[in-house]
Amino acid sequence: MTFAENVLKFYSDLRIRDPLPDGIGVLNPYQDAATFEVCRNFYGKFYNDNLKRFLILGINPGRYGAGITGVPFTDPVKLEAIFGIETSFLKKRELSADFIHAMIDAFGGAEKFFSKFFINSVSPLGFIQSGKNLNYYDTPALKKAVEPFIRESIKHLVGLNIDRSVAFCLGEGENYKYLQKLNEEQRFFHRIIPLAHPRFIMQYKRKHLAHYVKDYVQKLNL
Repeated sequence: MTFAENVLKFYSDLRIRDPLPDGIGVLNPYQDAATFEVCRNFYGKFYNDNLKRFLILGINPGRYGAGITGVPFTDPVKLEAIFGIETSFLKKRELSADFIHAMIDAFGGAEKFFSKFFINSVSPLGFIQSGKNLNYYDTPALKKAVEPFIRESIKHLVGLNIDRSVAFCLGEGENYKYLQKLNEEQRFFHRIIPLAHPRFIMQYKRKHLAHYVKDYVQKLNL
């Protein structure tokens, strides 16, 4: 099977089977036929091979990016404008996606970047509470409830022809702390390199955007 076929199988099998705390819902875009077709087109275009790639792990999908498109850090606007994948999704931009695609351009473009990296998340499914995004670590009860799912998901991810010598973590705080601790127990990767989270950069450090793009490119160019 190609990298793309393995990714699509991984997405189609994603389920959180353990009960979550009251009031918290799961964001699983891969159960939507239109979203899955987007994934089929996108991964078929860039991952129709058997190349080994490095894994980049965000936190979990949000409502305006992967929570709609199924492609991490790619909103409906970029799907159409950059990749020519037209959808009926609401054309809303995501701040994190703006940064990631600026970085991909600086790295050398989509074909070069996606031939070397696969972006996913510590939790490949997202969470909603009161209509708003929720990170897997935002409440102790949620973090405890989803840990078996996260552990199994990363086990499957590293089986997708991933180079385990190094992984990259989006987020230098809670996401990195959690992933580092899990990695000490499970030995998924030889080492993990943290990167400032795109949302943090775009919300609080936008004046220094060029600096962060350069930092990403330098660290990703192993």
